[in-house]
Amino acid sequence: MLDAALRLFTERGWSRTTVEDIARAAGVGVQTVYFTFGTKRAVLKEVLDIAIAGDVDPVATLDRSWAHEVLAEPDPAVQLALQASGARRILERAAPVLEAVRSASAADPELAELWRTNTEQRYTVQLRFTEALTAKTGGGLRDGHSAGSAADVALTVLGPETYELLVVRRGWSPDRWERWAADALVRQLLP
Repeated sequence: MLDAALRLFTERGWSRTTVEDIARAAGVGVQTVYFTFGTKRAVLKEVLDIAIAGDVDPVATLDRSWAHEVLAEPDPAVQLALQASGARRILERAAPVLEAVRSASAADPELAELWRTNTEQRYTVQLRFTEALTAKTGGGLRDGHSAGSAADVALTVLGPETYELLVVRRGWSPDRWERWAADALVRQLLP
């Protein structure tokens, strides 16, 4: 059901995907979808969570091995490259679903809240990373950035909106995007 929902939400969008469509594509009854998830919004949230995590394990981003590697990396420039690499892996899976949520958030208050929550969660991760970065640089980031404003920069550079624009709309390869993102972070944040 989740695979069918992922395909439909990313191909058709939120408003043009029905629970009936999901059930038909998954080869199950409509009531099975409702029994399993409750609502179409709950299906989308589950699809989003799995796309971001890359698995069904209930492990927070900051508790994942790649995030531990980012935090433990002693070289600030390498840390930023690892952040870009981690973001790329997530966005390759999740950018289409994130775009479906973002697009639908204008018309649906519950999806607007899901989008706000996702943005805050991404900010929290970037803030933890930039706090570590600030410590590694002895507290001195470029242009007097604090950990908070550095997290704003990382949130923008590594965000799904930027990935969508450059990779999906402008045709950049994910590899090119990752190299650009790492370079942009170094240029914006490191002294």
